Amino acid sequence: MMNSKGYVLLIDDDAARAGELAQTVIGQGYRVEVFTDVLEAYHFLAGNQDLDVILCELDLEEVSWQEARRSLRELDLQVPAIIFSDRAEVDKMMTALRLGASDFFVRPIEDEEALFKSIERCVRQRQMRRELRESRQRLEQANTELRGTVKMLEQDQQAGRQVQLRMLPVSPMVLEPYVFSHTVIPSLYLSGDFTDYFTVGQHHVAFFMADVSGHGSSSAFTTVLLKNLFARKRSDFLHRDDDTLLSPVAMLKRANQELLDLGVGKFATMVVGLLDTQANTLRYSVAGHLPQPVLVSKEGARYLRGEGSAVGIMEDASYEEHLVDLPERFMLALFSDGILEILPPKNLIEKEKYFLKVFEESAESPDEIVNRLGLDRVETAPDDIAALFISKRS
Repeated sequence: MMNSKGYVLLIDDDAARAGELAQTVIGQGYRVEVFTDVLEAYHFLAGNQDLDVILCELDLEEVSWQEARRSLRELDLQVPAIIFSDRAEVDKMMTALRLGASDFFVRPIEDEEALFKSIERCVRQRQMRRELRESRQRLEQANTELRGTVKMLEQDQQAGRQVQLRMLPVSPMVLEPYVFSHTVIPSLYLSGDFTDYFTVGQHHVAFFMADVSGHGSSSAFTTVLLKNLFARKRSDFLHRDDDTLLSPVAMLKRANQELLDLGVGKFATMVVGLLDTQANTLRYSVAGHLPQPVLVSKEGARYLRGEGSAVGIMEDASYEEHLVDLPERFMLALFSDGILEILPPKNLIEKEKYFLKVFEESAESPDEIVNRLGLDRVETAPDDIAALFISKRS
């Protein structure tokens, strides 16, 4: 039974005729159920999803094929049916086919090969429908599981986002007459862009802007590593007389080595700076970062140039250190390259010109810059955007 070619239901109120056809079909390797009572056949159908094909007499007593087909539709079995009749009446044949019969045979059946080909075709059709239904059920189950996984992932991302927000420094941080503030707009829940600033001793403030390659969790975890590196070197400065933190180049070299040692294929562009609040000077280094820092004063706005490869790419990376005497009143702005994605111009050179022009026209405060660049209206950024502002008020 388990190796049968298919499962056939035979309905005919003539027991002898039904038995003869059943033996013929069984002889071809099919499993056959025979019913001579239409009502019993209907109840059998209602509880059986394994049938492959129905062989049904057209001229059943007191039951028309139209009624039988309506009953099949109500059961929603979608089992193909082959109709038999003793009379080759065109109207009945067309009606049966129009109502959904898969084939029609007139007794005596002269071409049994055609009959069995028709049965085989119906069995294949039924099996394909069954496989399609099972595939759809598996797909629906997979979609349900996927939605659950996505929801869990979103919850994890939201939790990670809260942790990342708590890692950011206080904004604004006021050290009269200097003010430090920042904003971070992630393209996803987690951001690969990060900024930090903190006091070092009595007269220095260290800061950095990092833009980690990629998006999402792995990039956000890399920002945690960079945050931890600067925190460790601050502790070393306070407790071990280690002055690495006072050198932007030395910090970039340490960051470069730590990302290489991490071995996850992540790199980051960075700007590292050290503000001397007593001498009002800035010492900084750039590691492949765009846009470069913008310094705004009464003389106008200009980029603070610097060269060096991104950290986490080459073992022997080298970096330049620059020392700048700062004006009595200024604003220094550092952005991640996500800002370039939302600027109107199409090419990089024009974007950099436009960016600098915004500072020249709107340099009164960080809030004015944020508004002019439209950051306060960005709901979904194409790329992470981070901004750090350092201002000195006269």
